[in-house]
Order: sequence, then structure tokens, then C-alpha cells
Amino acid sequence: MRNILFSVFLLFAAIGTYAQELNCQVTVNSDQVGQTNQQIFRTLERSLNDFVNKSKWTNRTYRENERVNARMFITVTQYESDRFEANIQIQSTRPVFNTTYESPVFNYKDNSFNFQYQEFQPLVYNPNNFDSNLVGVISYYVYMILGLDADTFSLEGGNDFYRRAQNIVTQAQSSSYSGWSQDTGDRSRFELVDNLLSNSFREYRIAMYNYHRKGLDILADNNSTGKQIIAGSLRLFETLISRRPNAFLIQTFFDAKSEEIQNIFSDGPKVDIVKLKETLNKVAPFYSSTWNEINY
Repeated sequence: MRNILFSVFLLFAAIGTYAQELNCQVTVNSDQVGQTNQQIFRTLERSLNDFVNKSKWTNRTYRENERVNARMFITVTQYESDRFEANIQIQSTRPVFNTTYESPVFNYKDNSFNFQYQEFQPLVYNPNNFDSNLVGVISYYVYMILGLDADTFSLEGGNDFYRRAQNIVTQAQSSSYSGWSQDTGDRSRFELVDNLLSNSFREYRIAMYNYHRKGLDILADNNSTGKQIIAGSLRLFETLISRRPNAFLIQTFFDAKSEEIQNIFSDGPKVDIVKLKETLNKVAPFYSSTWNEINY
């Protein structure tokens, strides 16, 4: 009897060590709509938190400490009946080995987010159908978060997640919602995932892996080597912009990384700062003021 009880205990203990893929805080801000009754926005926020954090997004097993930390900020700009106009800001981080530091991986704002929602409406992701733009957009960014996180731990490790996101894009093409079509500009959801899966942007994927796994993850043990590898990974973007000037993906990288890069190279063992700044100003001139603050 004791052995049976002990086995049952181990089973439940093992179950308890595993979790869903994301640890994501979803915030819905309705300040701009001036709505007196805030109940529907609170309900939407709770439903989205449950949807993102309790859904099983993959067939992979994640331990509690392996969940990807992320945040989604939804700002509602217009609301009438069951129709919402909004924007959504997505942020995600990943831990750095042998430190308590969380490195920013994704920091992206999508301004084309309109959807229909009725209070207490169930939110369910169906990979075979595009039934709701709310569910579609949130699910798309869940897979983008998971894909980018996987890319930082293994070379092109995010392919499966990006393909799932691309599947959502394909299904959404027949809808009237904005942000999905290739024709809506070079910062669409179509463009983002299409670029990540294209060989034309492979340097970006290599840089993501080298920067995080080969560079950041060894900084605590070998700061000098780690910084050299990070600097080398940034030079990969020079090759990319020579082929694809003003590449959308480069902007997304530095939107997440600019402050971190400044901090890394403003302390510790020296690298060739002149050459580093030349590279940074060439590949990310939109952050030139940040690069000017890298000083020794």
C-alpha cells in the first residue's frame, strides 16, 4: 500500500513540474474610449490571460522554469457594441545562463488590430479555421514569441512555430481584417513571418542564435569572448542590408536590443568600439543616439 501511495505521489509531483508554454501577462487598456462601464474590458483581459496561458500551443513538454516570459498590452482606441479598434504591443524575454538577467527578445507594436468580441465569448484556437480575428492575432503572436525564443537557443529552432504562424496568416487572407495581407505594407504580419522563413534573411536567424546562445550565455563566465561573439553577430546584419536595405527584421531586432547592446559594450573588457559603432550606425542608424552613448 505504501508503495502504491508513493507511486501516486510521484505521478502527481511529475505532473506538477510541467506547464504550458507561456508565462504571459495580458493587459487591456480602455482609457481612450471613455467607457463608463469597464466590465467588458476586465472580462476580455481575464479571458485573454486564460486563453494565452492555459492553452496548449505545442506538443512539446515545458517545465515550469522553461515557460517563456512575455507581455501583451492591448490599447483599445474605439469601442462600439461588439466592435473594437486597438493596437497591441508584444514583448518577450529569455533568461541568460548563470545570471538572473532576462534578455529582451521581441518588442513589437502592431497598430492594425480590430476585432469583434462579446462578453464571455469563448476563445478557442482552431488551427484549421480562422473564426475570430481576436483569436487569430493573439495566436499568431503566441507562435511568434515561441519561435523567436527557440531561435535564441538553437539555430533556426523556431521553424515549426513560424510555420504555424504562417498557417494563421494564410487562413486570414480571406478575411476583411487588416494587417494580414502582403499588400498592407512592409510591416504586416504576413511580412514578419514570411521574412523569418525566407532564406533571404538567414543572417538574421544566425545572428539571433549567435548573439544569445554563443554570446550572451557565456558573458558571465567569459565576458571578453562573449562580447567579441556578440559584436561578430551584429556584423552579420551588414551582409543582410547589402542585399536587403532597410530590412524590416533588422528594425525589430534593434527595437528589442538597442539598450542592451549599449549596456553590454559600455562596461567590462574592451572591444574595438570604433569598428562596433561603425557597424551599428550602418545597420541601425535609427538608433544612432543610443550608439553615441557607448563610451569607454
